[in-house]
Amino acid sequence: MAGSPTARRRRLSIELKKLRESNGVTCAQVGAALDWSGSKVNRMETGHGRVQTSDVDALCRFYETSDEIREFLKSLAKQARTKGWWQQHAGGIPEWFNIYIGLEQEASSFRQYQVEMIPGLLQIPEYVREMYTYSHGISEENVARAVQVRLERQSLLRNADAPDAWFVIHEAALRNIIGERSLMRMQLDHLVDDMRLPSITVQVLPFGSGIYPMTGPFTMLGFPDPADPDIVYRDGITDAVYLEGEHHVRQYTRAFDDLRAVALSPLQSSQLINSILKEYTR
Repeated sequence: MAGSPTARRRRLSIELKKLRESNGVTCAQVGAALDWSGSKVNRMETGHGRVQTSDVDALCRFYETSDEIREFLKSLAKQARTKGWWQQHAGGIPEWFNIYIGLEQEASSFRQYQVEMIPGLLQIPEYVREMYTYSHGISEENVARAVQVRLERQSLLRNADAPDAWFVIHEAALRNIIGERSLMRMQLDHLVDDMRLPSITVQVLPFGSGIYPMTGPFTMLGFPDPADPDIVYRDGITDAVYLEGEHHVRQYTRAFDDLRAVALSPLQSSQLINSILKEYTR
C-alpha cells in the first residue's frame, strides 16, 4: 500500500481505536493486560506515539483479530515510519507543518478559504519567496527550500488523479500587494491560468458582499477512503490546529458552503480578477 506516511499513521490510529472500542475496553484496561501504561495505548490511538509492528502483534492477539487484519495494521505501521519527500527539505518548513503536508498528499478533496493572501497551492515562486523573505530568522537557504516545497506541493493539482480543489479567496488577498506591482501582475496572471485546470474552482468573496461567516482562513481535507474522516486545518505563527470531530467538520462545512453562496460565481470571479489584473498593468 503506497501513500503518505502521515496519512498511514493517522489511519493506523483510527483502526486501533476502532478495535478497542468494538471490544468494549478502555485504554487503561488494554495497557494493564499488556503490561503497558494506558497513556501508551492512548498515544497510539491519537497518532502521538510511534507504533512498532511488535505492538500491533500484541494488540491483535489481545483483540483476537484475524490474520488479515493483523497484517494490514502491521503494513500501516511499517509505512508510517518512512519519510515523506518534504522531510528532505528540513528547515524550509516548520516542524508542525510536516503533518499537514503529509495529509495533503493523500487528500481527494480540498476546500480552502483565504483572506489575506493567495492560497499557497496557487502561488508563484516569486510570491512565495517574497513572503518567506519577510519572515524573521529564515536564512536564504531555507527560503529556497520553502519555495521548492511549495512548488512540489502544487504538482498535486496537475496530476491525473488531482484532488477536487475549491478555493474561496477574499478580494483583500487580490489587492494586498506582496512585493512590487509587477509581481502581483504575474501572480494574478498565474491565478487566471490555474483557474482553467479541471481540478480547480476559484470563487472571490468581494468587498461589500454583506454578512458572511467571519471564520478567518481555514482548510478542509477530504480523503478517498470513507474510513478516513475529513479534517479541518488552521495554522498560526508558531503552531497549527487539526480538528477531526464530527461537530467541527460539520460546522466548517456549513461555513464553507455559506462562503461559496455569498462569493461571486467562478465566471464572475474570473472577470473581477482580470479587472484587478489590468489595474496592476497601469
